[in-house]
Amino acid sequence: MTRATLRTVAARPILAGALACAWTGHPVLAQDFVPITDEILNHPSDADWPQYRRTHDAWAHSPLAQIDQDNVEFLQLAWSRAIGPGTMEMTPLVYRGVMYLVHPNDRIEAVDARTGNLIWEYERTVAENAGRLGAVRNLALYDDKVYYASRDGYLVALRATTGDVVWETFMASAEFATNYTSGPIAANDVIVTGRSCGLWGGVDRTPGGCFILGHDARTGEQLWRVNTVARPGEPGGDTWGGLPLEQRYHVSPWGVSSFDPELNLIYMGTGVPGPYPSVVHGREAGDALYSNSTLAIDADTGRLVWYYQHLPGDDWDLDHIGERILVDARIDPSAEVQWPNPAVNPTATRRVLWTAGKGGVQFVLDRATGEFLWASPILVQNAVLGVSPDGRVTTNAALRHRAVGHTVVVGQRAAKGWWPGTYSPLTGAVYQPLHNSWTEQTATAWDGLGLGARRISIRAPEHPESLGIVKGVSVSTGEVLWERRWPTLHSGGLVSTGGGLVFGGDWDRRFRAYDDETGEVLWETILNARISGGAISYAVDGVQYVAVATGGGTVYDSMIDVSDLGYTSPIGSSTVFVFALPSSLRE
Repeated sequence: MTRATLRTVAARPILAGALACAWTGHPVLAQDFVPITDEILNHPSDADWPQYRRTHDAWAHSPLAQIDQDNVEFLQLAWSRAIGPGTMEMTPLVYRGVMYLVHPNDRIEAVDARTGNLIWEYERTVAENAGRLGAVRNLALYDDKVYYASRDGYLVALRATTGDVVWETFMASAEFATNYTSGPIAANDVIVTGRSCGLWGGVDRTPGGCFILGHDARTGEQLWRVNTVARPGEPGGDTWGGLPLEQRYHVSPWGVSSFDPELNLIYMGTGVPGPYPSVVHGREAGDALYSNSTLAIDADTGRLVWYYQHLPGDDWDLDHIGERILVDARIDPSAEVQWPNPAVNPTATRRVLWTAGKGGVQFVLDRATGEFLWASPILVQNAVLGVSPDGRVTTNAALRHRAVGHTVVVGQRAAKGWWPGTYSPLTGAVYQPLHNSWTEQTATAWDGLGLGARRISIRAPEHPESLGIVKGVSVSTGEVLWERRWPTLHSGGLVSTGGGLVFGGDWDRRFRAYDDETGEVLWETILNARISGGAISYAVDGVQYVAVATGGGTVYDSMIDVSDLGYTSPIGSSTVFVFALPSSLRE
Protein backbone atom coordinates (compact mmCIF):
# COMPACT_ATOMS: atom_id res chain seq x y z
CA MET A 1 0.00 0.00 0.00
CA THR A 2 0.97 3.63 -0.26
CA ARG A 3 2.38 4.91 3.01
CA ALA A 4 1.33 8.36 4.11
CA THR A 5 4.07 10.82 5.04
CA LEU A 6 2.96 13.44 7.55
CA ARG A 7 5.46 15.49 9.48
CA THR A 8 4.37 15.85 13.08
CA VAL A 9 5.21 18.78 15.32
CA ALA A 10 4.45 19.90 18.83
CA ALA A 11 0.98 21.33 19.32
CA ARG A 12 0.22 24.82 20.49
CA PRO A 13 -3.06 26.69 21.07
CA ILE A 14 -4.34 28.97 18.32
CA LEU A 15 -7.23 31.39 17.95
CA ALA A 16 -9.66 30.24 15.27
CA GLY A 17 -13.03 31.60 14.24
CA ALA A 18 -13.02 33.93 17.25
CA LEU A 19 -12.87 30.89 19.54
CA ALA A 20 -9.76 30.17 21.65
CA CYS A 21 -9.15 26.44 21.88
CA ALA A 22 -6.45 24.05 23.05
CA TRP A 23 -5.84 20.41 22.19
CA THR A 24 -3.43 17.53 22.46
CA GLY A 25 -1.87 15.72 19.55
CA HIS A 26 0.35 16.71 16.65
CA PRO A 27 -1.40 19.03 14.19
CA VAL A 28 0.21 20.48 11.10
CA LEU A 29 1.32 24.07 11.59
CA ALA A 30 0.93 26.73 8.91
CA GLN A 31 4.49 26.43 7.63
CA ASP A 32 3.98 22.70 6.94
CA PHE A 33 0.76 23.09 4.96
CA VAL A 34 0.98 22.37 1.23
CA PRO A 35 -1.63 24.38 -0.71
CA ILE A 36 -4.16 22.25 -2.56
CA THR A 37 -3.80 22.71 -6.32
CA ASP A 38 -5.91 21.53 -9.22
CA GLU A 39 -3.30 18.84 -9.82
CA ILE A 40 -3.72 17.57 -6.25
CA LEU A 41 -7.50 17.44 -6.65
CA ASN A 42 -7.15 15.74 -10.03
CA HIS A 43 -4.58 13.21 -8.75
CA PRO A 44 -4.67 13.10 -4.94
CA SER A 45 -2.25 11.12 -2.83
CA ASP A 46 -3.53 7.61 -2.12
CA ALA A 47 -3.56 8.59 1.55
CA ASP A 48 -5.90 11.57 1.19
CA TRP A 49 -9.64 12.17 0.74
CA PRO A 50 -9.54 15.88 -0.26
CA GLN A 51 -13.06 16.31 -1.67
CA TYR A 52 -16.58 14.97 -1.28
CA ARG A 53 -16.22 11.82 -3.42
CA ARG A 54 -12.41 11.92 -3.14
CA THR A 55 -11.84 12.71 -6.84
CA HIS A 56 -13.53 14.99 -9.38
CA ASP A 57 -15.01 11.96 -11.14
CA ALA A 58 -17.10 11.05 -8.05
CA TRP A 59 -15.75 7.50 -7.82
CA ALA A 60 -15.46 7.54 -4.01
CA HIS A 61 -12.75 4.94 -4.47
CA SER A 62 -9.66 4.68 -2.30
CA PRO A 63 -6.72 2.75 -3.82
CA LEU A 64 -5.51 1.82 -0.32
CA ALA A 65 -5.24 -1.95 0.16
CA GLN A 66 -3.83 -2.51 3.65
CA ILE A 67 -7.36 -3.54 4.67
CA ASP A 68 -8.42 -6.33 2.33
CA GLN A 69 -10.82 -9.23 1.97
CA ASP A 70 -8.61 -11.52 4.06
CA ASN A 71 -8.09 -9.29 7.10
CA VAL A 72 -11.11 -6.97 7.17
CA GLU A 73 -12.76 -9.18 9.80
CA PHE A 74 -10.16 -7.90 12.29
CA LEU A 75 -11.07 -4.20 11.93
CA GLN A 76 -11.38 -2.44 15.27
CA LEU A 77 -12.32 1.02 16.50
CA ALA A 78 -9.40 3.49 16.35
CA TRP A 79 -11.25 6.56 17.63
CA SER A 80 -14.59 8.38 17.59
CA ARG A 81 -15.77 11.96 17.99
CA ALA A 82 -19.21 13.41 18.76
CA ILE A 83 -20.94 15.77 16.33
CA GLY A 84 -23.39 18.54 17.26
CA PRO A 85 -27.20 18.37 16.98
CA GLY A 86 -29.11 18.39 13.73
CA THR A 87 -29.51 16.23 10.65
CA MET A 88 -26.36 14.17 10.04
CA GLU A 89 -25.38 13.46 6.40
CA MET A 90 -21.72 14.53 6.46
CA THR A 91 -18.75 13.08 4.56
CA PRO A 92 -15.43 14.05 6.20
CA LEU A 93 -12.43 15.31 4.20
CA VAL A 94 -8.83 14.31 4.96
CA TYR A 95 -5.69 16.04 3.72
CA ARG A 96 -2.14 15.33 4.93
CA GLY A 97 -3.23 13.88 8.25
CA VAL A 98 -5.93 16.43 9.09
CA MET A 99 -9.65 15.61 9.00
CA TYR A 100 -12.17 18.39 8.34
CA LEU A 101 -15.67 17.99 9.76
CA VAL A 102 -18.81 20.03 9.12
CA HIS A 103 -21.54 19.95 11.77
CA PRO A 104 -25.23 20.63 11.04
CA ASN A 105 -25.10 23.76 13.24
CA ASP A 106 -22.62 25.87 11.22
CA ARG A 107 -19.64 24.50 13.08
CA ILE A 108 -16.44 23.43 11.31
CA GLU A 109 -13.65 21.46 12.97
CA ALA A 110 -10.18 20.34 11.95
CA VAL A 111 -8.99 17.31 13.89
CA ASP A 112 -5.97 15.03 13.92
CA ALA A 113 -6.97 12.19 11.58
CA ARG A 114 -5.10 9.64 13.74
CA THR A 115 -6.79 10.45 17.05
CA GLY A 116 -9.73 12.82 16.51
CA ASN A 117 -8.05 15.43 18.74
CA LEU A 118 -9.11 18.98 17.98
CA ILE A 119 -6.79 21.26 16.01
CA TRP A 120 -9.12 24.22 15.45
CA GLU A 121 -12.81 25.00 15.40
CA TYR A 122 -15.02 27.66 13.83
CA GLU A 123 -18.63 28.31 14.76
CA ARG A 124 -20.84 30.76 12.93
CA THR A 125 -23.57 32.76 14.60
CA VAL A 126 -26.63 32.93 12.36
CA ALA A 127 -30.00 34.64 12.69
CA GLU A 128 -32.96 32.74 14.09
CA ASN A 129 -34.68 32.76 10.69
CA ALA A 130 -31.71 31.07 8.98
CA GLY A 131 -33.51 27.73 9.07
CA ARG A 132 -33.27 24.52 11.04
CA LEU A 133 -30.06 22.69 11.88
CA GLY A 134 -30.28 20.88 8.57
CA ALA A 135 -27.93 18.52 6.82
CA VAL A 136 -24.62 19.81 5.50
CA ARG A 137 -23.08 17.04 3.43
CA ASN A 138 -19.68 18.39 2.54
CA LEU A 139 -16.95 20.99 2.58
CA ALA A 140 -14.46 21.84 -0.17
CA LEU A 141 -10.68 22.24 0.11
CA TYR A 142 -8.66 24.37 -2.30
CA ASP A 143 -5.44 26.41 -2.12
CA ASP A 144 -5.02 27.07 1.62
CA LYS A 145 -8.75 27.34 2.36
CA VAL A 146 -11.77 25.39 3.54
CA TYR A 147 -15.07 26.42 1.88
CA TYR A 148 -18.59 25.90 3.10
CA ALA A 149 -22.10 27.20 2.38
CA SER A 150 -23.70 28.56 5.55
CA ARG A 151 -27.32 28.39 6.66
CA ASP A 152 -27.60 32.17 6.37
CA GLY A 153 -26.71 32.16 2.69
CA TYR A 154 -22.97 32.91 2.60
CA LEU A 155 -20.09 31.17 0.89
CA VAL A 156 -17.37 31.23 3.54
CA ALA A 157 -13.63 30.66 3.06
CA LEU A 158 -11.65 29.67 6.17
CA ARG A 159 -7.89 29.37 6.52
CA ALA A 160 -7.21 25.62 6.46
CA THR A 161 -4.49 25.85 9.11
CA THR A 162 -6.28 28.04 11.65
CA GLY A 163 -10.00 28.28 10.88
CA ASP A 164 -9.79 32.07 10.54
CA VAL A 165 -12.24 33.67 8.10
CA VAL A 166 -10.42 34.74 4.92
CA TRP A 167 -13.52 36.08 3.20
CA GLU A 168 -17.24 35.51 2.97
CA THR A 169 -19.65 36.45 0.21
CA PHE A 170 -23.43 36.60 0.22
CA MET A 171 -25.06 34.17 -2.20
CA ALA A 172 -28.78 34.18 -1.45
CA SER A 173 -30.98 34.48 1.60
CA ALA A 174 -31.81 31.33 3.54
CA GLU A 175 -34.90 33.06 4.96
CA PHE A 176 -37.37 30.28 4.17
CA ALA A 177 -36.28 30.38 0.55
CA THR A 178 -32.97 28.60 0.03
CA ASN A 179 -31.16 25.76 1.75
CA TYR A 180 -27.58 24.55 1.44
CA THR A 181 -27.80 20.88 2.35
CA SER A 182 -24.94 20.10 -0.02
CA GLY A 183 -21.70 22.01 -0.02
CA PRO A 184 -19.36 23.27 -2.74
CA ILE A 185 -16.71 21.75 -4.97
CA ALA A 186 -13.56 23.39 -6.34
CA ALA A 187 -13.09 23.31 -10.12
CA ASN A 188 -10.12 25.17 -11.64
CA ASP A 189 -10.15 28.19 -9.31
CA VAL A 190 -13.97 28.22 -9.24
CA ILE A 191 -16.07 27.26 -6.21
CA VAL A 192 -19.34 25.75 -7.45
CA THR A 193 -22.49 25.59 -5.31
CA GLY A 194 -25.97 24.25 -5.80
CA ARG A 195 -28.90 24.81 -3.47
CA SER A 196 -32.52 24.02 -2.74
CA CYS A 197 -35.04 26.78 -3.46
CA GLY A 198 -38.53 27.23 -2.06
CA LEU A 199 -41.66 26.28 -3.96
CA TRP A 200 -43.13 29.76 -3.67
CA GLY A 201 -40.98 31.38 -6.30
CA GLY A 202 -37.38 30.53 -5.51
CA VAL A 203 -34.79 32.67 -3.88
CA ASP A 204 -35.79 35.73 -1.83
CA ARG A 205 -39.40 35.14 -2.86
CA THR A 206 -38.53 36.20 -6.42
CA PRO A 207 -39.69 34.21 -9.46
CA GLY A 208 -37.75 31.96 -11.73
CA GLY A 209 -36.77 28.92 -9.68
CA CYS A 210 -33.33 27.89 -8.53
CA PHE A 211 -29.74 28.31 -9.76
CA ILE A 212 -26.09 27.23 -9.64
CA LEU A 213 -23.31 29.70 -8.81
CA GLY A 214 -19.60 29.88 -9.58
CA HIS A 215 -17.36 32.04 -7.35
CA ASP A 216 -13.70 32.97 -7.63
CA ALA A 217 -11.86 30.67 -5.20
CA ARG A 218 -9.37 33.36 -4.17
CA THR A 219 -11.60 36.42 -3.79
CA GLY A 220 -15.17 35.16 -3.44
CA GLU A 221 -16.34 37.24 -6.41
CA GLN A 222 -19.34 35.74 -8.22
CA LEU A 223 -18.25 34.74 -11.72
CA TRP A 224 -21.40 33.25 -13.18
CA ARG A 225 -24.92 32.04 -12.51
CA VAL A 226 -26.85 29.25 -14.23
CA ASN A 227 -30.64 29.35 -13.84
CA THR A 228 -32.16 25.87 -13.67
CA VAL A 229 -35.56 27.05 -14.95
CA ALA A 230 -35.67 27.95 -18.64
CA ARG A 231 -36.79 31.56 -19.25
CA PRO A 232 -39.57 32.55 -21.66
CA GLY A 233 -38.08 33.49 -25.02
CA GLU A 234 -34.90 31.47 -24.36
CA PRO A 235 -34.08 27.89 -25.43
CA GLY A 236 -36.39 25.57 -23.48
CA GLY A 237 -38.53 28.48 -22.36
CA ASP A 238 -41.60 27.11 -24.12
CA THR A 239 -41.56 23.84 -22.15
CA TRP A 240 -43.50 25.15 -19.15
CA GLY A 241 -46.97 25.06 -20.70
CA GLY A 242 -47.10 28.80 -21.23
CA LEU A 243 -46.59 29.67 -17.57
CA PRO A 244 -45.08 33.11 -16.97
CA LEU A 245 -41.69 33.24 -15.27
CA GLU A 246 -43.15 34.19 -11.89
CA GLN A 247 -45.04 30.87 -11.83
CA ARG A 248 -42.02 28.67 -12.58
CA TYR A 249 -40.75 27.23 -9.32
CA HIS A 250 -38.16 25.00 -7.70
CA VAL A 251 -35.93 22.79 -9.99
CA SER A 252 -33.35 22.75 -7.22
CA PRO A 253 -29.76 21.56 -7.84
CA TRP A 254 -29.42 20.37 -4.25
CA GLY A 255 -26.80 17.66 -4.82
CA VAL A 256 -23.04 17.89 -5.35
CA SER A 257 -21.51 18.31 -8.80
CA SER A 258 -18.77 16.35 -10.58
CA PHE A 259 -16.05 17.83 -12.79
CA ASP A 260 -14.01 16.75 -15.81
CA PRO A 261 -10.88 18.96 -15.83
CA GLU A 262 -9.90 17.97 -19.38
CA LEU A 263 -13.28 18.93 -20.82
CA ASN A 264 -13.56 21.75 -18.23
CA LEU A 265 -17.17 20.69 -17.65
CA ILE A 266 -19.12 20.66 -14.39
CA TYR A 267 -21.94 18.10 -14.18
CA MET A 268 -24.85 18.98 -11.92
CA GLY A 269 -28.18 17.24 -11.46
CA THR A 270 -31.49 19.03 -10.95
CA GLY A 271 -34.71 18.32 -9.14
CA VAL A 272 -38.43 18.46 -9.74
CA PRO A 273 -40.58 21.43 -10.80
CA GLY A 274 -43.00 22.58 -8.14
CA PRO A 275 -45.65 22.29 -6.94
CA TYR A 276 -45.46 18.62 -7.83
CA PRO A 277 -48.73 17.78 -9.67
CA SER A 278 -48.87 19.62 -12.99
CA VAL A 279 -52.66 19.98 -12.73
CA VAL A 280 -52.17 21.93 -9.48
CA HIS A 281 -49.38 24.01 -10.95
CA GLY A 282 -51.14 24.80 -14.21
CA ARG A 283 -48.31 23.38 -16.38
CA GLU A 284 -50.38 20.57 -17.85
CA ALA A 285 -48.17 20.39 -20.95
CA GLY A 286 -44.44 20.55 -21.50
CA ASP A 287 -41.20 19.06 -20.21
CA ALA A 288 -40.47 21.85 -17.68
CA LEU A 289 -36.82 22.30 -18.56
CA TYR A 290 -34.34 21.98 -16.96
CA SER A 291 -36.00 19.85 -14.29
CA ASN A 292 -34.68 16.33 -13.60
CA SER A 293 -31.72 16.90 -15.90
CA THR A 294 -27.97 16.56 -16.10
CA LEU A 295 -26.47 19.98 -16.87
CA ALA A 296 -22.96 20.16 -18.36
CA ILE A 297 -21.58 23.62 -17.56
CA ASP A 298 -18.37 25.31 -18.67
CA ALA A 299 -16.43 25.91 -15.45
CA ASP A 300 -14.93 29.22 -16.60
CA THR A 301 -18.00 30.93 -18.02
CA GLY A 302 -21.08 29.13 -16.68
CA ARG A 303 -22.25 28.44 -20.24
CA LEU A 304 -24.62 25.50 -20.55
CA VAL A 305 -22.80 23.22 -23.00
CA TRP A 306 -25.39 20.44 -23.08
CA TYR A 307 -28.22 18.98 -21.04
CA TYR A 308 -30.08 15.69 -20.86
CA GLN A 309 -33.52 15.39 -19.28
CA HIS A 310 -34.05 12.11 -17.45
CA LEU A 311 -37.75 12.61 -16.59
CA PRO A 312 -39.74 15.24 -18.52
CA GLY A 313 -42.62 17.06 -16.80
CA ASP A 314 -42.31 15.27 -13.47
CA ASP A 315 -45.52 15.09 -11.39
CA TRP A 316 -44.07 13.01 -8.54
CA ASP A 317 -40.92 14.56 -7.00
CA LEU A 318 -38.51 12.14 -8.66
CA ASP A 319 -35.39 14.30 -8.40
CA HIS A 320 -32.23 13.44 -10.35
CA ILE A 321 -29.71 15.17 -8.09
CA GLY A 322 -27.43 12.23 -7.27
CA GLU A 323 -23.75 12.13 -8.13
CA ARG A 324 -22.59 11.90 -11.74
CA ILE A 325 -19.89 9.20 -11.89
CA LEU A 326 -17.38 9.81 -14.70
CA VAL A 327 -15.69 6.79 -16.28
CA ASP A 328 -13.75 6.02 -19.46
CA ALA A 329 -15.15 2.74 -20.76
CA ARG A 330 -16.33 0.70 -23.72
CA ILE A 331 -20.11 0.59 -23.85
CA ASP A 332 -21.65 -2.72 -24.89
CA PRO A 333 -25.11 -3.07 -23.30
CA SER A 334 -26.10 -6.62 -22.39
CA ALA A 335 -29.52 -8.21 -22.68
CA GLU A 336 -30.21 -7.00 -19.12
CA VAL A 337 -30.34 -3.39 -20.36
CA GLN A 338 -33.92 -2.45 -21.17
CA TRP A 339 -33.24 0.60 -23.35
CA PRO A 340 -29.94 0.52 -25.27
CA ASN A 341 -28.82 2.83 -28.05
CA PRO A 342 -28.14 0.38 -30.91
CA ALA A 343 -25.88 2.87 -32.69
CA VAL A 344 -23.22 2.72 -29.97
CA ASN A 345 -19.87 1.30 -31.14
CA PRO A 346 -18.95 -1.35 -28.55
CA THR A 347 -15.24 -1.29 -29.48
CA ALA A 348 -14.68 2.41 -28.81
CA THR A 349 -13.57 3.69 -25.42
CA ARG A 350 -15.69 6.69 -24.51
CA ARG A 351 -15.86 9.31 -21.81
CA VAL A 352 -19.12 8.40 -20.12
CA LEU A 353 -21.27 9.53 -17.22
CA TRP A 354 -23.39 7.23 -15.05
CA THR A 355 -26.27 8.50 -12.94
CA ALA A 356 -29.67 7.50 -11.58
CA GLY A 357 -32.64 9.25 -10.00
CA LYS A 358 -35.28 8.77 -7.37
CA GLY A 359 -37.55 7.10 -9.92
CA GLY A 360 -35.30 4.07 -10.16
CA VAL A 361 -33.86 4.35 -13.70
CA GLN A 362 -30.10 4.51 -14.35
CA PHE A 363 -28.60 6.30 -17.38
CA VAL A 364 -25.24 6.22 -19.13
CA LEU A 365 -24.40 9.23 -21.33
CA ASP A 366 -21.42 10.46 -23.32
CA ARG A 367 -20.13 13.18 -21.01
CA ALA A 368 -18.53 15.22 -23.81
CA THR A 369 -21.72 15.53 -25.87
CA GLY A 370 -24.65 14.31 -23.75
CA GLU A 371 -25.38 11.53 -26.26
CA PHE A 372 -27.62 8.80 -24.84
CA LEU A 373 -25.88 5.40 -24.56
CA TRP A 374 -28.16 3.20 -22.44
CA ALA A 375 -30.76 3.27 -19.69
CA SER A 376 -32.35 0.60 -17.55
CA PRO A 377 -34.34 0.35 -14.31
CA ILE A 378 -32.12 -0.22 -11.30
CA LEU A 379 -35.25 -1.18 -9.31
CA VAL A 380 -38.80 -2.05 -10.36
CA GLN A 381 -40.56 1.22 -11.29
CA ASN A 382 -43.63 2.49 -13.14
CA ALA A 383 -42.95 6.19 -13.93
CA VAL A 384 -40.89 5.61 -17.11
CA LEU A 385 -42.42 3.55 -19.93
CA GLY A 386 -39.47 3.73 -22.28
CA VAL A 387 -36.41 5.51 -23.64
CA SER A 388 -35.98 5.82 -27.40
CA PRO A 389 -32.65 5.08 -29.12
CA ASP A 390 -31.99 8.81 -29.31
CA GLY A 391 -32.62 9.18 -25.57
CA ARG A 392 -36.15 10.61 -25.43
CA VAL A 393 -37.86 9.47 -22.21
CA THR A 394 -41.55 8.54 -22.28
CA THR A 395 -43.30 8.92 -18.93
CA ASN A 396 -46.41 7.06 -17.77
CA ALA A 397 -49.28 9.41 -18.62
CA ALA A 398 -51.71 7.24 -16.63
CA LEU A 399 -49.99 8.36 -13.45
CA ARG A 400 -50.61 12.06 -14.01
CA HIS A 401 -53.14 13.67 -11.70
CA ARG A 402 -56.42 14.49 -13.44
CA ALA A 403 -57.76 16.88 -10.78
CA VAL A 404 -57.31 18.04 -7.19
CA GLY A 405 -58.14 15.08 -4.98
CA HIS A 406 -56.96 12.49 -7.53
CA THR A 407 -54.64 9.81 -6.09
CA VAL A 408 -51.90 7.84 -7.86
CA VAL A 409 -49.40 5.23 -6.78
CA VAL A 410 -45.94 5.79 -8.22
CA GLY A 411 -42.62 4.08 -7.73
CA GLN A 412 -39.92 4.33 -6.89
CA ARG A 413 -40.26 6.92 -4.10
CA ALA A 414 -36.56 7.66 -3.74
CA ALA A 415 -34.62 4.74 -5.19
CA LYS A 416 -31.49 6.82 -5.78
CA GLY A 417 -31.65 9.77 -3.44
CA TRP A 418 -28.82 11.96 -2.16
CA TRP A 419 -26.89 9.06 -0.60
CA PRO A 420 -23.96 8.52 -2.95
CA GLY A 421 -22.53 5.31 -4.32
CA THR A 422 -19.06 4.36 -5.47
CA TYR A 423 -17.25 3.11 -8.58
CA SER A 424 -14.43 0.56 -8.42
CA PRO A 425 -11.89 0.36 -11.24
CA LEU A 426 -11.15 -3.17 -10.02
CA THR A 427 -14.55 -4.43 -11.20
CA GLY A 428 -15.74 -1.68 -13.56
CA ALA A 429 -18.95 -1.45 -11.54
CA VAL A 430 -20.92 1.20 -9.72
CA TYR A 431 -22.28 0.22 -6.31
CA GLN A 432 -25.35 2.03 -5.07
CA PRO A 433 -27.35 2.15 -1.82
CA LEU A 434 -31.01 2.16 -2.87
CA HIS A 435 -34.35 2.83 -1.16
CA ASN A 436 -37.09 0.39 -2.18
CA SER A 437 -40.43 2.10 -1.47
CA TRP A 438 -43.26 3.66 -3.49
CA THR A 439 -45.55 6.69 -2.98
CA GLU A 440 -49.30 7.11 -2.70
CA GLN A 441 -49.79 10.74 -3.76
CA THR A 442 -52.96 12.83 -3.75
CA ALA A 443 -53.12 16.21 -5.50
CA THR A 444 -54.19 19.03 -3.17
CA ALA A 445 -55.17 22.65 -3.56
CA TRP A 446 -52.20 25.02 -3.57
CA ASP A 447 -52.09 28.47 -2.00
CA GLY A 448 -48.53 29.33 -2.97
CA LEU A 449 -46.91 27.29 -0.19
CA GLY A 450 -46.14 23.62 0.20
CA LEU A 451 -45.95 20.75 -2.29
CA GLY A 452 -49.41 20.71 -3.85
CA ALA A 453 -49.69 17.07 -2.80
CA ARG A 454 -50.29 14.82 0.18
CA ARG A 455 -47.86 11.91 0.13
CA ILE A 456 -47.63 8.56 1.93
CA SER A 457 -44.71 6.19 1.48
CA ILE A 458 -45.77 2.56 1.04
CA ARG A 459 -44.03 -0.76 0.65
CA ALA A 460 -42.83 -1.59 -2.86
CA PRO A 461 -44.76 -4.35 -4.68
CA GLU A 462 -41.51 -6.20 -5.40
CA HIS A 463 -39.78 -7.39 -2.22
CA PRO A 464 -41.92 -5.32 0.19
CA GLU A 465 -39.87 -6.80 3.03
CA SER A 466 -36.72 -5.05 1.74
CA LEU A 467 -36.51 -1.29 2.14
CA GLY A 468 -32.76 -1.24 1.64
CA ILE A 469 -30.79 -2.63 -1.28
CA VAL A 470 -27.11 -2.46 -2.24
CA LYS A 471 -26.49 -3.25 -5.90
CA GLY A 472 -23.40 -3.47 -8.09
CA VAL A 473 -23.85 -2.80 -11.82
CA SER A 474 -21.34 -2.82 -14.69
CA VAL A 475 -21.08 0.60 -16.35
CA SER A 476 -20.05 -1.00 -19.66
CA THR A 477 -22.73 -3.68 -19.96
CA GLY A 478 -25.41 -2.88 -17.41
CA GLU A 479 -25.12 -6.39 -15.98
CA VAL A 480 -25.86 -6.77 -12.28
CA LEU A 481 -22.84 -8.14 -10.43
CA TRP A 482 -24.75 -8.67 -7.20
CA GLU A 483 -27.36 -7.23 -4.89
CA ARG A 484 -28.01 -7.50 -1.18
CA ARG A 485 -31.41 -6.76 0.36
CA TRP A 486 -32.00 -5.52 3.91
CA PRO A 487 -35.18 -4.92 5.94
CA THR A 488 -34.39 -1.24 6.43
CA LEU A 489 -32.81 1.53 4.39
CA HIS A 490 -29.16 1.17 3.45
CA SER A 491 -28.31 4.81 4.08
CA GLY A 492 -25.34 7.13 3.89
CA GLY A 493 -22.64 6.88 1.23
CA LEU A 494 -20.47 3.99 0.05
CA VAL A 495 -16.71 3.74 -0.45
CA SER A 496 -14.80 1.11 -2.44
CA THR A 497 -11.14 0.31 -1.83
CA GLY A 498 -8.10 -1.25 -3.46
CA GLY A 499 -8.52 -4.14 -1.04
CA GLY A 500 -11.56 -5.37 -2.97
CA LEU A 501 -14.07 -4.01 -0.45
CA VAL A 502 -17.18 -1.85 -0.43
CA PHE A 503 -18.12 -0.23 2.90
CA GLY A 504 -21.57 1.10 3.85
CA GLY A 505 -24.26 0.96 6.49
CA ASP A 506 -27.97 1.12 7.27
CA TRP A 507 -30.70 2.45 9.58
CA ASP A 508 -30.24 -0.57 11.84
CA ARG A 509 -26.87 0.83 13.02
CA ARG A 510 -24.95 -1.82 11.05
CA PHE A 511 -21.74 -0.78 9.28
CA ARG A 512 -20.54 -3.44 6.83
CA ALA A 513 -17.75 -4.42 4.45
CA TYR A 514 -18.85 -6.25 1.29
CA ASP A 515 -16.77 -8.31 -1.14
CA ASP A 516 -16.80 -6.11 -4.27
CA GLU A 517 -17.19 -9.13 -6.61
CA THR A 518 -19.80 -11.19 -4.77
CA GLY A 519 -21.54 -8.91 -2.27
CA GLU A 520 -20.70 -11.26 0.60
CA VAL A 521 -20.62 -9.47 3.95
CA LEU A 522 -17.09 -9.92 5.25
CA TRP A 523 -17.32 -7.71 8.36
CA GLU A 524 -20.05 -5.99 10.34
CA THR A 525 -20.22 -3.88 13.47
CA ILE A 526 -23.08 -2.24 15.37
CA LEU A 527 -22.69 1.48 16.06
CA ASN A 528 -24.65 3.95 18.20
CA ALA A 529 -27.12 5.23 15.59
CA ARG A 530 -28.16 4.78 11.98
CA ILE A 531 -25.40 5.13 9.40
CA SER A 532 -26.25 8.46 7.83
CA GLY A 533 -23.03 10.00 6.48
CA GLY A 534 -20.64 9.08 3.70
CA ALA A 535 -17.93 6.49 4.39
CA ILE A 536 -14.32 7.26 3.42
CA SER A 537 -10.90 5.61 3.63
CA TYR A 538 -7.57 7.38 4.17
CA ALA A 539 -4.08 6.77 5.57
CA VAL A 540 -1.73 8.51 8.00
CA ASP A 541 1.77 7.30 8.87
CA GLY A 542 1.27 4.07 6.95
CA VAL A 543 -2.00 3.14 8.66
CA GLN A 544 -5.21 2.80 6.60
CA TYR A 545 -8.41 3.99 8.25
CA VAL A 546 -12.11 3.71 7.38
CA ALA A 547 -14.41 6.44 8.71
CA VAL A 548 -18.15 7.02 8.73
CA ALA A 549 -20.64 9.35 10.43
CA THR A 550 -23.78 8.21 12.22
CA GLY A 551 -26.78 10.05 13.61
CA GLY A 552 -30.52 10.53 13.73
CA GLY A 553 -32.63 13.14 12.08
CA THR A 554 -31.90 12.26 8.46
CA VAL A 555 -34.16 13.70 5.79
CA TYR A 556 -35.81 10.32 5.10
CA ASP A 557 -36.74 9.55 8.73
CA SER A 558 -40.49 9.70 8.15
CA MET A 559 -40.73 7.94 4.80
CA ILE A 560 -41.78 4.55 6.19
CA ASP A 561 -42.34 3.66 9.82
CA VAL A 562 -39.94 0.86 10.75
CA SER A 563 -40.20 1.30 14.53
CA ASP A 564 -42.12 -1.99 14.79
CA LEU A 565 -38.95 -3.71 13.60
CA GLY A 566 -36.83 -1.96 16.21
CA TYR A 567 -35.05 0.29 13.71
CA THR A 568 -35.01 3.51 15.68
CA SER A 569 -32.13 5.82 16.52
CA PRO A 570 -32.09 8.70 18.97
CA ILE A 571 -31.73 12.08 17.31
CA GLY A 572 -28.72 13.93 18.65
CA SER A 573 -26.47 10.87 18.75
CA SER A 574 -24.32 11.91 15.79
CA THR A 575 -20.74 10.61 15.88
CA VAL A 576 -17.77 10.03 13.58
CA PHE A 577 -16.34 6.52 13.95
CA VAL A 578 -12.90 5.57 12.60
CA PHE A 579 -11.63 2.00 12.21
CA ALA A 580 -8.22 0.41 11.55
CA LEU A 581 -6.52 -2.95 11.73
CA PRO A 582 -4.59 -3.90 14.87
CA SER A 583 -0.92 -3.05 14.54
CA SER A 584 0.08 -6.72 14.24
CA LEU A 585 -1.84 -7.04 10.94
CA ARG A 586 -0.63 -3.90 9.20
CA GLU A 587 1.75 -4.45 6.30
